[in-house]
Amino acid sequence: MDPRVNYSRPSIDVLFETAADAFTKHCFGIILTGANSDGSVGLKRIKERGGTTIVQNPESAQYPAMPLAAINESTVDYILNLPEIADKLNELSR
Repeated sequence: MDPRVNYSRPSIDVLFETAADAFTKHCFGIILTGANSDGSVGLKRIKERGGTTIVQNPESAQYPAMPLAAINESTVDYILNLPEIADKLNELSR
């Protein structure tokens, strides 16, 4: 069994870091509502590798800890409310 990363197993950070290394500029990372900081380090890796990063607006999140941690860890490309995230993904994928 893998160790916990940021109190989580499986860890979003590990998933995002792996995806960032594999897909570089073609990778998208999205952080939504959540109660800890898991994902913020991995999202930073996606950004460093040239990928696109999206974070749910903390003001619209039921649990804003994860979006806030991601925003504080890295410069994210987009901070959006949930309905805007789907629209942005459609726009970016064209």
